Amino acid sequence: MTDTTTRALALLNLLQTHQHWSGADLARRLEVTERTVRRDVDRLRELGYRIESAPGLAGGYRLEAGSAVPPLLLTDDEAVTMAIGLRAAATQHLVGGPEVTLTALAKLEQVLPSALRRRVNALASSVQPVGMGDAPVISPVVLSELALASRDGERIRLNYTDVWGVESTRRVEPHILAPADRKWYVLCWDLDRDDWRTFRVDRITRVEHSRVLFTRREISEEEVADRILIATSWSPQKIEADVVMELPLAQMEERFGIWAQGASAEDTAHSRWPFGGADWREAIYALLWIPPGVEYTTDFPEPHRSELREALVRMLRALDAPPPVARHTLSSDDSR
Repeated sequence: MTDTTTRALALLNLLQTHQHWSGADLARRLEVTERTVRRDVDRLRELGYRIESAPGLAGGYRLEAGSAVPPLLLTDDEAVTMAIGLRAAATQHLVGGPEVTLTALAKLEQVLPSALRRRVNALASSVQPVGMGDAPVISPVVLSELALASRDGERIRLNYTDVWGVESTRRVEPHILAPADRKWYVLCWDLDRDDWRTFRVDRITRVEHSRVLFTRREISEEEVADRILIATSWSPQKIEADVVMELPLAQMEERFGIWAQGASAEDTAHSRWPFGGADWREAIYALLWIPPGVEYTTDFPEPHRSELREALVRMLRALDAPPPVARHTLSSDDSR
């Protein structure tokens, strides 16, 4: 293999790892001049790779889908089979984790011509992996676009419909895609809220790329896991209520951390916090989060309010009553 061929393959690999490269960055990574980069780009174009280029400071190179499958030593049927398999694997959380699966799928679909992409979409819609029948329907196009933006560190706009059916457009920096509870979530830095937000992918109807790159913000794996956990439980509950606690919002958020999501200031000295559950037993767990010594009121609805009160009264009676005589246990002498 000639040096020219080796360099062209290295260039192709770089173009497949990010959506956009500047000529200077490619020249630096390949240790050649920008003029050589331009010649190698032309060679790849002759081989069937569609590489878009733009001049200027914000310009550079971007690998686009071509009119035919580039020479990856794959037949059309093999390319379609691989795409279908990767989609199924992503849904089933296989092949080294969702990030590996999604980035591999994004690379493949990025270069599929439109005819083959239509075949993939048609086949994928009729293939339902075992155990996912009650999972929400997710657009594979949206999932792939989110994977690309997260991989490349690119700011995007989302058309999102929340749990109450309210539609909005969100400007975000996608951090990570994660499957949980038979759904997909994307954790983003919301530029308009100036905070982290987690979105359900099945509620995203459109992804608009900005081609503006961002520097990733620091967030621990533990906080990522907690935010995804909160998102899985953040949905309409059978019982919903509010707590108004004698705690300023800033102090409340400091004590509750990310579990303060949804809280608001009632006034300068009080915070309002929504909670709920399938029944009063689940809801009481939320009330136990309120710090010791902090007084609060709640609009917990009937008849669940009476059920909770009756259970608490019995619990207090049990705690006030003398403890039962402990069972006799065998001493070391008894066992002889």
